[in-house]
Amino acid sequence: MGKKEKSSKGKLRKLPKTKCCVSKKRCDRCPIRMLKEGTLPEGYTVKKRELVRVDGKKVTKKRLQKVA
Repeated sequence: MGKKEKSSKGKLRKLPKTKCCVSKKRCDRCPIRMLKEGTLPEGYTVKKRELVRVDGKKVTKKRLQKVA
C-alpha cells in the first residue's frame, strides 16, 4: 500500500500528503504533524492545511520524491 522512499542516508522515510485530511488523530503522513516534528523535507511548508513550496513553485509528487 504505502510506499516508503530511501533518503541518501539509507533510512526509510515517508512522504507527506499534499493536503491534510483533517482527522482528529493525525495520520503518519500528515503535513501538519510532519512540520511540527521537523520531518518535512527542506524547502516545503504548510499553509491552510496544504503542502506548499517555500519558493512558490507548484508541489508535485515527482519533485517531492527527489527531495525526500
